[in-house]
Amino acid sequence: MTNKYDYIVVGAGSSGCVLANRLSADPSKRVLLLEAGPRDNYLWIHIPIGYGKTMFHPVYNWGFHTDPDPGMNNRRIYWPRGRGLGGSSSINGLIFVRGQREDYDRWAAAGNKGWGWDDVLPYFKKSEDNSRGASATHGVGGPVSCTDIAAKHELIEAVVRGAQELGIRRTDDFNSGDQEGAGYYQLFTKNGFRSSSATGYLKPVRNRANLDVQTDAHATGVIFEGTRAVGVKYRQGGVDKEARASGEVILSAGALQSPQLLQLSGVGPGALLQKFGIPVVKDLPGVGENLQDHLQMRLMYKCTKAITTNDDLASLPRRIKIGLQWILSRTGPLAIGINQGGIFARVLPESKTPDVQFHVATLSAEMAGATPHPWPGFTFSVCQLRPESRGRVAIKSTSALEPPSMQPNYLSAELDRRCALAAIKLARKLAVTEAMRPYVASEYKPGTGAVTDEDLLEFARSSGATIFHPSGTCKMGNDPMAVVDERLRVHGVAGLRVVDCSIMPTVTSGNTHAPAVMVAEKASDMILEESTAPR
Repeated sequence: MTNKYDYIVVGAGSSGCVLANRLSADPSKRVLLLEAGPRDNYLWIHIPIGYGKTMFHPVYNWGFHTDPDPGMNNRRIYWPRGRGLGGSSSINGLIFVRGQREDYDRWAAAGNKGWGWDDVLPYFKKSEDNSRGASATHGVGGPVSCTDIAAKHELIEAVVRGAQELGIRRTDDFNSGDQEGAGYYQLFTKNGFRSSSATGYLKPVRNRANLDVQTDAHATGVIFEGTRAVGVKYRQGGVDKEARASGEVILSAGALQSPQLLQLSGVGPGALLQKFGIPVVKDLPGVGENLQDHLQMRLMYKCTKAITTNDDLASLPRRIKIGLQWILSRTGPLAIGINQGGIFARVLPESKTPDVQFHVATLSAEMAGATPHPWPGFTFSVCQLRPESRGRVAIKSTSALEPPSMQPNYLSAELDRRCALAAIKLARKLAVTEAMRPYVASEYKPGTGAVTDEDLLEFARSSGATIFHPSGTCKMGNDPMAVVDERLRVHGVAGLRVVDCSIMPTVTSGNTHAPAVMVAEKASDMILEESTAPR
C-alpha cells in the first residue's frame, strides 16, 4: 500500500481497533492503523489468568511510572498500560462494566449533546455479544464477548451474603444503568479465552485490502499544514517515516499518550510548548489537564480454608487440575482471571448513586500481578468511583520516545480522602459479617494496628495504587479547558480527532474498557456520517 490514506488511526488499543474495523468497512476508504507495540502473539495475553504474566512484561506493557505524588507519600506509582495490538484490552482484568446512567447524563448536561445514557446505550449494545442473550440493555452478535462466570465460588458467595447483611442487595447485572449491588462480574471472554478489541474487532478484518496495520510503529507527531492535520510521523525499525491522510488523523493512543502527541505536535498549553521550542499550532490549555484515575486500596485477608487461587497455584496437583479444566472445558481459574466478585455501594451520606467499587479476588499478593502469597488469601480492592482530584500529563522533552510527566495528584481533594476512609471501613465491616466470619483467619493488610482515621489514611497513602483507569486529559466540552467538541474534533484545528478515554469530561463509574469501545463505536458513526455528508 502507499503512504496515502483516508484515515490514519494512532493506537491499536481498546478504541483504535474499533475504529480500524468500522472505518475500513467501506472498501473505498483506505485506513492505516499504527501501533507502537508488536502483534498480540504472546500466549498469556489470551489466557485470562495471564493477566499476572503481562503486568510487568517489558514488551507488552509500557510500564510507566508517575511523578512522585505528594498525596501518596511522594511515591512514584507504577502505571501499566498495554503495548501491542489490543492495547490495554490485551492485558487488563477483563471486567465488563459500563458505568452508571448518571455518568453519561452528566456528560450531556455539561453541553455534550448526544452523550446521554439513552444516546450511548445503542453503541454499548452494538459492541457486545452477551452470553445472556439480547435484552433491552444487552446485545448479541457484536465483536466483543461478555460472558458469565460459569461456576459459583464459595468465597464469593459468602461475600455477597455478607454484603446483603450490610444492606447491599444482590444483583445479577452491573450494566443495566443501575449498578448498585453485589454479585459476579461478567468478563470479556469467549470460550475460555480473552475477548480483546484486537481479537474481536481487528482479527476478523486484518485481511481487508483497504486496511493497513503497522506494528512496532511508534507515532512521533501529527503533521500539520497550517491548522489542518494532514498526516502522522512515526518511527519503525529505527527509520523515521510519514503517512498522509486526505480525510482525518485520529488519536487513540490513550489518556497518557494522546495528549503527549498533541503537545509534541504544537497543540496544547502555549507556555509549555514554547518551553521546548515547539511551534504553536493551537494554544489549547486543557491538553493534558483534567487527569483522573481510580485509586485502589487493597485490603487482604488470610483465609481459613484452602479454597483460594493462592492454593491452586501453590500445589502441583492443583495446578495440573486447573490446567486440565481449561484444556478440557475452557473453565476454572485459568478462564476467569483474578477478580470474580464485585460490589457497587454508597459510603458517603450525600451520594445518590454508588460511589465506591469493590473488586473481590480469591487471591492475594503484595501488588496486583505479583506472585501470590504462600498461604490461602483473598483481597478486597476498594476504589472511589468519581474522584475530585485532578492531575496532569505534560511532555518532558521533544521526544515521543520519552514518557511524559504524569502527576495524578491522588487524594488531593477532601472528598476523595473522605471516600477512601469510608470505603476501607466498609470493607472491614464486610469482613466481620456473619457470612464472612468463617472464612477470615486474620486481616493481613492494613492489619489490626491500623485503628484511627489517620492510620487508615496512611495505609491509603503508603500502599494505594492505580486500578488502571487514567482518563480525561483531552476532555470533551465547550469550556476554555475543553480539547475536543461533542463530535470529538480537536478545537481550533481541522482533520484531527481524539477517540479514547482521554475525552471523558469525568471518568465513568467503574472499569473503562467497555466505555472506550463505546466511544469508538459512536465516533466511527460520526466520522462516516461526515465523510458522506454533502459539502
